[in-house]
Amino acid sequence: MADIVREMLISHDSSETRVALLENRELVELYVERPKRSVVGNVYLGKVSDVLPGMQAAFVDIGLEKNGFLYVDEVVSPEGVENLPRRDITDLVRSGQSLMVQVLKDPMGTKGARVTTEITLPGRFLVLMPFSEFIGVSRKLPEEERERLQAAVNPSVPEGMGVIVRTVAQGASERDLASDLDFLLRLWKRVRRQSDEALPPEVIYTEMDLGLRLVRDVFSEEYKRLVIDDKGTHQKVVSFLKKTSPNLARRVQLYKDRAPLFDAFDLQPSIEGALRRVVELPSGGYIAIDRTEALTAIDVNTGRYVGKKNLEDTIVRTNLEAADEVVKQLRLRDIGGIIVIDFIDMERAENRTQVLSRLQKALERDRTKTRVSEISRLGLVEMTRKNVTDGLWGVLTDQCPRCEGQGIVLSPDTRRISAMRRMREILRTGRGNAYLFGVNPETYELLTGPGQNTVATLRAETGKNVVIVPDDDTSPTDVKVVIEGQQGLGSFLRRAFEA
Repeated sequence: MADIVREMLISHDSSETRVALLENRELVELYVERPKRSVVGNVYLGKVSDVLPGMQAAFVDIGLEKNGFLYVDEVVSPEGVENLPRRDITDLVRSGQSLMVQVLKDPMGTKGARVTTEITLPGRFLVLMPFSEFIGVSRKLPEEERERLQAAVNPSVPEGMGVIVRTVAQGASERDLASDLDFLLRLWKRVRRQSDEALPPEVIYTEMDLGLRLVRDVFSEEYKRLVIDDKGTHQKVVSFLKKTSPNLARRVQLYKDRAPLFDAFDLQPSIEGALRRVVELPSGGYIAIDRTEALTAIDVNTGRYVGKKNLEDTIVRTNLEAADEVVKQLRLRDIGGIIVIDFIDMERAENRTQVLSRLQKALERDRTKTRVSEISRLGLVEMTRKNVTDGLWGVLTDQCPRCEGQGIVLSPDTRRISAMRRMREILRTGRGNAYLFGVNPETYELLTGPGQNTVATLRAETGKNVVIVPDDDTSPTDVKVVIEGQQGLGSFLRRAFEA
């Protein structure tokens, strides 16, 4: 761990901001934000639109396209109802009530944002929790440092409030901590004032933009440098660090070369690879990553790797490489939620333990919270990874309009038969005796290609005149009636070709 060289890159233009985290010049995390930015961390004065006792949840209108989802465990108990034997959503909120909430998760797919009334305001070294009396220190820090930071912070925290000391606070002086706390208390006072003056639904606090957010949350003494290709962003970051961590401001560099920043570090192949389903392993094996509505499934295969000794050794080596690569891809793609990894079956228990240990060790580098189950006899590992955004797939890709995300399209025979069936149905139920059908150009080729007598077949079956033409505005599985008429074949064909 000590010999890892970490770097951060921020590339900004009018279209998007990209932040890359590198370890030994290798891309390990990538974040992209566009004008329609993430709302995680934003605080809103919302209005409760519906309370659902059966789900122990409420929907809160916060001014977004979909209402926020507020679960009972995310509600701070109002005064007078703290000691209920069982928390019930109907005792905590009511329909039409104005409520200050903070976004925990962005809207994803058909789901609205996940919100909480437990507001947290992050600073450089501390996170202020105005409605909690908990005071804690990051467990990633050494025990001695945790004790020092706890002792430094405890006396300054106002009664009734709480704070969490962040990992980046390692080595921070009491003055640094006090300054950060003072800033957060003033910020909270401003948020409360905004809340008193706002009309729901209204945003009352907006989280920092992507570049500053990651500088605040991630950039530390562990990083050799931070390179930024935009002058305005560079000035904002330097100004922020001079106030919070002056020693780190010297590590920020403004990139001035002509070649794009990400090209100079040769990151494009890694970015393109993060969108592929299959990822190759060093030995010749591979992992395949598939997303479903409920979870992400990762399958491990030996591929072209045949090993040198015996089958079990071949499998173990592939699984060990896969454990490292899986974590790398989870971080790079920012995959969250439930994840099931299907390692290749291993006969010996000690080999399963070795693979699980390798996976857990690799996860120590992951900043995102994860939980891993034991590896099963069949090589399955179930894990969860905190899901905050839609990840790279959600930002850089759209669902395929042809297969609608299923990864399949109808076969040529299926499309041809479906189009014929639809035309046959129209001919048999329609009142006209002559029809001009428009079909997708690809479907047209399937219907009129060599060996296909579609028009003659339909005429013979229905006794009606039929003409088929390609239509660019028609989907591959649709049939459009362009002309329907009561005409003889000759006049109908003339009208059809004029159309």
